[in-house]
Amino acid sequence: MRTITASEAKQGLAGVLDAAAREPVVIRRHARDVAVVLSMQEYERLSRLNVAEFQRFCDAVGDKATKTGLTEAKLAELLADDA
Repeated sequence: MRTITASEAKQGLAGVLDAAAREPVVIRRHARDVAVVLSMQEYERLSRLNVAEFQRFCDAVGDKATKTGLTEAKLAELLADDA
């Protein structure tokens, strides 16, 4: 992973975009990592991965709730507005 300063990124945006097609580029400002530029392909891959991981988490929570006796009716009762 390549690291550059914010000034370098500003002065050479085209080069940063070209580099990001090959690997993520970390941008540093005042000795701190502040951003990462990555290819659209890598961004889409990471987005799909996050969605899949969230779905696995939801499935696990749902399975546990079902095993402990939570039904649709009980859930509706819990979520009902008492106002």
